[in-house]
Amino acid sequence: MEPEKERTGRTPKKGRKRRRVPNKLVGASEVMRDRWDLEERQQPEAKKACLSTILLSDTREITHGQLCELLKYAVLGKSSVPKPSWCQLFHQNHLNNVVVVILQGMSQLHFYRFYLEFGLLRKAFRHKFCLPPPSSDFLADIIGLQKKQIIGDLPKGMEGSLPSSSSEVSINLQNDPIVKKYGSKKVSLTRCLLTKEEMKTYHFPLQGFPDCENFVPIKCCGSITNSSPLFGLDCEMCLTSKGRELTRISLVAEGGCCVMDELVKPDNKIVDYLTSFSGITKKILNPVTTKLKDVQRQLKALLPPNAVLVGHSLDLDLRALKMIHPYVIDTSLLYVREQGRRFKLKFLAKVILGKDIQCPDRFGHDATEDARTALELARYFLKYGPKKIAELNLEALASHQELEAAGLEPRNTAEVVQQLNTSVLECLDSVGQKLLFLTREADATELSSSQNCQTIKCLSNKEMKIKWMEMSTVYAGPFSKNCNLRALNRLFESFGPVLSVTLTLESHQPHLCIQYEVLEGAQLAIESLDGSLVEGTCIKVQRPVTELTLDCDILVNELEQDSENRGTIYLSGVSETFKEHLLQQSSLFLGLEALILPKDLKNGKQKNYCFLRFKTFGSAHRALGILTGKNWKLKGRHALTPRHLHSWLRGLPPESRPPGLRVIPPPSEQEAVQMLNLDHPKIAAWRWGRKIGKLYHSLCSGTLCLILLPGTESTHGSLSGLGLMGIKDEEESNILN
Repeated sequence: MEPEKERTGRTPKKGRKRRRVPNKLVGASEVMRDRWDLEERQQPEAKKACLSTILLSDTREITHGQLCELLKYAVLGKSSVPKPSWCQLFHQNHLNNVVVVILQGMSQLHFYRFYLEFGLLRKAFRHKFCLPPPSSDFLADIIGLQKKQIIGDLPKGMEGSLPSSSSEVSINLQNDPIVKKYGSKKVSLTRCLLTKEEMKTYHFPLQGFPDCENFVPIKCCGSITNSSPLFGLDCEMCLTSKGRELTRISLVAEGGCCVMDELVKPDNKIVDYLTSFSGITKKILNPVTTKLKDVQRQLKALLPPNAVLVGHSLDLDLRALKMIHPYVIDTSLLYVREQGRRFKLKFLAKVILGKDIQCPDRFGHDATEDARTALELARYFLKYGPKKIAELNLEALASHQELEAAGLEPRNTAEVVQQLNTSVLECLDSVGQKLLFLTREADATELSSSQNCQTIKCLSNKEMKIKWMEMSTVYAGPFSKNCNLRALNRLFESFGPVLSVTLTLESHQPHLCIQYEVLEGAQLAIESLDGSLVEGTCIKVQRPVTELTLDCDILVNELEQDSENRGTIYLSGVSETFKEHLLQQSSLFLGLEALILPKDLKNGKQKNYCFLRFKTFGSAHRALGILTGKNWKLKGRHALTPRHLHSWLRGLPPESRPPGLRVIPPPSEQEAVQMLNLDHPKIAAWRWGRKIGKLYHSLCSGTLCLILLPGTESTHGSLSGLGLMGIKDEEESNILN
């Protein structure tokens, strides 16, 4: 197995050194994070609690259960509960307090619709994340007041590590993720196969996809039945100058017989053998002459037309092989885990099969052993069914191992589950802390389902989409009737991705209407071209004037001052080699946290713009000057769109309404009075902003503060929520920077 397959496990300890060559989207952030760890160890300054969400995907929603994870860890620390899986909280023992503010009746839509009213929230809280649509028990969900789930008898393989495993306890199998997906009855082989949609979701190579053009399809002309043969597959990789490449492949047939075990010489220069994972060294690989094409040919000859491949994180193996196979069982997805996480192969081997693999005293992983283990796990699932697996309560056992690794040794099984299911309020009570919920609820145990709660009327996603679309649209002109449209297209595309360019002929001289994909592209075009001479004519570049863009200049200025955007820059005109050049000259860009390279959702190709996120505004500003200078020749500015907002807007359905003036009748006197009523969402947002500001300024330094907008239900459907979080002294220092 190679490093990417361990993505579900714990991060290495801080002091452990590992040689890495980044070749993924988050490569820059990994390199910089290692550098910060070194700087942190060298600096004698007093430690302060701080947060990091660098590796949080902009498309990912944080579940209510994951919020509960963070709150419990903030209260008790790593000695009692596992670390949160979605963010990092450093120096937890230096936290002085935890405060959670819930803005009932508010959603992500409200925050950006009334962005100017939330003065403190947009400036003081750097970390923002999406929340799922509201549940009926939002408060109960985030403080962990769900029904207790306790595990039953443990498998024999775990008896040594979990004392008193014979405790008589019960479990609600219906809530187990494996039962939710497969049901409680035994399943057929074909039911365990990944569907095409699942393969697409989990980035398996598929025929016809642009990033799989040179991949070799395995001949599959037979139909899959419950008697189709299973083959366990595992590959080891190294890092080369072109990325991850194959160094070893093992194929195991049913019964455990190894039918193929080959070392492979990569085509490109090796920069890291990843020996601690693969066991491959320079000495081992030097005499090897087998190439990838030889392995592909051999694999096609070995596999029958109705073969089913089984592996753990099999997408990585197939990509290393550069091969496409439609019939696969991935044991990391077969044994479903909560919140989209995955169990390690080593853990499943111990719990399910009672065998130890990937032992630390061995020199790297054994590909044949891993392939055989994955095959045995698939056979076990087919033989005993989902109910038997659910009765083991894998989640509790995995969490128990995390607790043990953190230094805690629970006395028995019931205690393990009790710690996992302890509510935040119980955690707080155990350490004498207080969790403050600021709500409008008379009954603090329920939120949106309470009859005493007045829900604020909300707008639709459509209006928000239209507002952003109009802000991202510019009109440019006048141009001559003989203007070079192709050259003008290239000019405006140099500022960012263009969705459409329309020639407007209603005016005396032609004008262009350019709709950009991102707000930064439109703003950069205005700042660069307004009042400039283009094809011999002085042109004006401006946004359409509508009721949704009247306060656009103020909104753009405030978005630029947003704490999340202050350390982020937008660049246009980046090439496919930009990431490599950036990493080669990383010494010029101190404080770089992350490189975000958006891809086209249809063809998977990298777009010609990116975002760079830095620790401070000063670092971002210096980098912007370098990257827009004569050596790099890029166009850019400070970012305007928070990552999660850009992803959310991109996911909304396109609107047919063209940008331009919308005429609406003036409101009657009675309607105008009603709009100024204190229950109007804009007034409510302003009042909440002031209340939170007073509360925030009264908090002591080192206070972890979460502001949660749970989301709402409306006639237009569910509106997703938004979370903002920060630690007071950390956020104030960011504002000063």
